[in-house]
Amino acid sequence: MDAATHTTILYIALFMLGALGFGLGPILIVKLLSPSSHTRQSAGKSSQLIECGMVPIGKAWIRFGIVYYLYALIFLAFDVDVLFLFPVALAYNDPSFAYEDFIEILLFVAILALAVVYAWCKGVFTWTGKPSRHP
Repeated sequence: MDAATHTTILYIALFMLGALGFGLGPILIVKLLSPSSHTRQSAGKSSQLIECGMVPIGKAWIRFGIVYYLYALIFLAFDVDVLFLFPVALAYNDPSFAYEDFIEILLFVAILALAVVYAWCKGVFTWTGKPSRHP
């Protein structure tokens, strides 16, 4: 093998080690720095702990409206779809970019617009207010 092949293998190995470090690093940090299980149980076995490990005060159950989750899902869908449009912006610099490609882009954006119209017709964008605590 020549020197270029060795350099390429070295870069790939370093990239893989970095990826493993980013994936396993936070898990190891949490295991090393989080309290042990016996300190979590010392708060009392009768009380349930919430996600952050603190003892809840009062009823501690908050009902969120489904509207928050619908907004989050719509945001994620359009956020990911916009990422697909970035390579299209690079394609405009290519001289071989044809009208058929532009029509495909318009079709993609039209499908996104139909998703907005569908959500609007279903009433996703109407704010219903705060859910009542007592039924």
